[in-house]
Amino acid sequence: MERLKNKVALITGGNAGIGKAVVKAYIKEGAHVAVVGRSSKDSTRVRELIEELGRDLFYIEGDVSKEADVKAIMATVIDKFGRMDIAVNNAGVASEGKPFIEHTIEDYDKVLDINLKGVFLSMKYEIIEMLKTGGGSIINTASVGGVIANVGIAPYIASKHGVVGLTKIGALDYARQGIRVNAVAPGGTESEMLTNWLPGEAIKQIAESHPIGRSAKPEEQAGVYVFLGSDESSFMTGSILLNDGGYTAQ
Repeated sequence: MERLKNKVALITGGNAGIGKAVVKAYIKEGAHVAVVGRSSKDSTRVRELIEELGRDLFYIEGDVSKEADVKAIMATVIDKFGRMDIAVNNAGVASEGKPFIEHTIEDYDKVLDINLKGVFLSMKYEIIEMLKTGGGSIINTASVGGVIANVGIAPYIASKHGVVGLTKIGALDYARQGIRVNAVAPGGTESEMLTNWLPGEAIKQIAESHPIGRSAKPEEQAGVYVFLGSDESSFMTGSILLNDGGYTAQ
């Protein structure tokens, strides 16, 4: 079943974790995929993904926190494919765990530049392109940290609450112009971000804190992104889909 057959999808942060799983799921569902990364390391990972999938991916290097880069990314996608049907704004970083008053302005700038400003800029220029072709689906990666709070990660919590707000206002502003904007709010997911962020004991505690008794596999998140990119979600906009193993139901 190819639910995204011939659709053009842009995926930021598609080189690892949830983003990589979304890339693989989109390819399987028949989409043409452009992946955005920030470095030569990301480029190498995408080349490895191409070899693994046996399918070509279009790689674009750029920093989503920089407006000039975002403009160039969108122009490159349109030049290559002629349109953009789906945009997955998944690029993000974690914040160091420490008490609120110990976070510096540098801590906030680092996290909010990528996690929030990056989503704002990406949405702005994705919407501009989608308006030219009659609409599309924008999917933002939020977090359970976008609807509740966790101790010690104030910049991350602020950024993901902001992503939820941008998702809702983007949906309202363009609901009548064929553009749907939704977000996925994952619970704890086995990814490089998590393993690089926290020690093993903390990761184990996070897994056990989910009522379902474990963390998610990235592939278990990817299916939600396929649904939101497909026509199966055609009446859905402004929604925040919690895929969190019951974490926020407690």
